[in-house]
Order: sequence, then C-alpha cells, then structure tokens
Amino acid sequence: MKFINGTNRNQLPLFASSIDDAIWKDNEIRLIDLFVESLKLPDFGFTFDFVENGRPAYHPSDLLKLFIYGYLNRMRSSRTLEKECSRNIELMWLLKGLVPDHNTIANFRKNNPKAIARVFRATVKLAAHFELIGGSLVA
Repeated sequence: MKFINGTNRNQLPLFASSIDDAIWKDNEIRLIDLFVESLKLPDFGFTFDFVENGRPAYHPSDLLKLFIYGYLNRMRSSRTLEKECSRNIELMWLLKGLVPDHNTIANFRKNNPKAIARVFRATVKLAAHFELIGGSLVA
C-alpha cells in the first residue's frame, strides 16, 4: 500500500525561503501589522517611559499586535498566547520572532485597559469609514 510521505526534517531545502514567503500576501496578519504600525500609540494612552534597569521591555506595538491577533483568533489566555508565539508561524512573522512570557502579556493587558479600548474604537471607526460595517441597529 502506498502512502504520501513527508520530507526529511533534517534536510535543508534547496531554495531557502524566508518566513515572509510562508505568509500569504492577503493574510489578516499583515493587516494587523499595518494597522498597529499606522497608529500613534502615545495618543491612545500607551506608556513608553520604562526604567533602564534590568532586561529591556517589549515595545507596546508588539504586545498590541499579539493582543489583537489573540482577540481575532479567540485566544484570550496569556499562557496560550505565549505558547502560540513559539509554534505559530503567523505570530513568528508578526512579532519578528519575539516570545513574550505570559506575565508580560497579562501585565500589558492589565496596565493598558483604556488604551486598548481606544484602539478597538479606532478599529470600528476605520471599518465604518471603509463601509465594512453598517452601524445600524438590528434589534
């Protein structure tokens, strides 16, 4: 009986491809990246004054991208998001290989609730501007 066989995991590909080639051009992850990069995060209330003591902090835009991705894909747990950062190729692309721990993700969510809410309001305004949502009352 014949079976479909995979490739040898230890063999390098003949033509090396980048992680960017693995993400389709119309993938939603590119939209998240573009949207967050277009925002002026200090205007939304995110803080950038971190102590130069110890390990450097993650940039709020990276954690916001992770939070939005988790929200869109029904992953709210900081521990789940931490795991996905090291095994999900979309998140590897989005965060450029960063893997924040679950405490960092949870603290970002805890310390920035108003700023995150403002970003989601901006998302709704953007969708309404492009007529992606109607905004009419159904019930």
